[in-house]
Amino acid sequence: MGRLPERDTRDSNRKRGLFGWRPSNAAIALIFLLVFTLGPYLAFTKHIPFTGYGYEIKATFANSANISVNSPVRIAGVDVGKVIDSSSEGGTSTVTFTVEEKGRPIHADAYAQIRPRIFLEGNFFIDLDPGSPSAPEMDSGGTIPVSRTSISVQLDEVLTALQSPVRADLSRLLESFGEALTRKPSAAEDATQLPDVQGKSGAEGLNYAFRNGANAGRYSAQVANAFLGTEPGDLSRFVGGASRTFDALASREEDLQGLIVNFDVFTGALAAQNANLAATFQRFAPALRTARTSLVSLNRTLPPLRAFAIELRPAVAELPGLIAAGRPWLRQANPLLGRGELGGVARLLSEATPGLAGAAQAGKAKTIPEINRISLCTTQVLVPTNEQVIQDRFSTGGPAYREFLYGLVNLAGWGQNFDGNGYYARVQPGGGDELVGLPNPGGNLSTDKVQWTHTIEPPQGVQPQLAGRPPKKPDVRCHTNPVPDLNAGPGQPGAPTLVPGGP
Repeated sequence: MGRLPERDTRDSNRKRGLFGWRPSNAAIALIFLLVFTLGPYLAFTKHIPFTGYGYEIKATFANSANISVNSPVRIAGVDVGKVIDSSSEGGTSTVTFTVEEKGRPIHADAYAQIRPRIFLEGNFFIDLDPGSPSAPEMDSGGTIPVSRTSISVQLDEVLTALQSPVRADLSRLLESFGEALTRKPSAAEDATQLPDVQGKSGAEGLNYAFRNGANAGRYSAQVANAFLGTEPGDLSRFVGGASRTFDALASREEDLQGLIVNFDVFTGALAAQNANLAATFQRFAPALRTARTSLVSLNRTLPPLRAFAIELRPAVAELPGLIAAGRPWLRQANPLLGRGELGGVARLLSEATPGLAGAAQAGKAKTIPEINRISLCTTQVLVPTNEQVIQDRFSTGGPAYREFLYGLVNLAGWGQNFDGNGYYARVQPGGGDELVGLPNPGGNLSTDKVQWTHTIEPPQGVQPQLAGRPPKKPDVRCHTNPVPDLNAGPGQPGAPTLVPGGP
């Protein structure tokens, strides 16, 4: 037998491949099967099987039939995630969606709404409000309750609601609304309206409101700006607080139902008093004008009040020190008010009070009237008498009470001690050719009934005249007596009491 020729090894290596291994036909078929099944799945779902989606949130909607898997999740118009699952249970639907890192954090008071996309996009998306910064972040897998979700009304739902009876009612509504805009009011209807809109149709009244609505719009803008608060996040905190309030209301449905029933009774009572309410609102315009003036005045007082409050801060800051400094005094004042100190004095005063009250009552009945009579005598008789001017040749031109004081001064000078020998009466010695006598007041001690002396000239008279004591009338009150005239009667010069001649 002849030898077989050797096979070309190079051709054999080429057939086995570069590394000497060639897959079997079954392996090649399996690879093609995986590529053509797993590839479209990954391209469509964009998720590797048996792995998590990352941060997930669930939201419960009243109806989510219009949302589908892979629908976008947007925050302020920016895609931050997608829907990965939707399931229905009872009358609600639960939608599970992801949120990327750029859309976090999602707070516990977040709000979700299913909204339609634009016409060319088709389908729907979830519009997500991440909530207020003051609320804690929601954990992955957390659920937004149905109380904080909503769905948009679709055009087909609107058209379904507009059946023939509804369209007829809507037509009548539009006709009535047009008639209300063009109809002129009657005199009886005008009686309850403001003067500015009397005799005007509804459309004219609305135009008047629009002309005067600029100020209202400006003030509304100021109010809306005030709602933003003074610090960043004030509005979000306000919204968060309102959300918690509404959640609390939603958790008390029975109580809320009772509130609504009572409110219905309340509004019914208001409706029964519609005439009085109309009169009240009619008088609001002048009241508001007056209130505006008052508010302007109040606004002007606020800057000084604020300045006063600023100036008061140092004093308020000193109050703790003042209180601390006053504590020792309080500790001393407490024993002072005890029984051994002021408490005992108060007890003695309480015991003496009845007697003092009796004395006051007795003084009111007896002493005070007597003091009053003395005061009346002084002011109505004695004072006018002493204010008279004595008109004679020796008058100084001053009132009588000054003449009396001058006399006291003269007596004091007459009795002064002017040397070491004691008191002397300073007299001016004199003499003359005229011999006069004066009855001796001490005649009972002497046999002389008259005292004699010489004067330069004979006496002309005596002033005032000594006419004896006035009559005593105890039944006549002093202030009822007439004011005596010092320049009449005994006040005038009288006959001399000196006896001219000799013994």
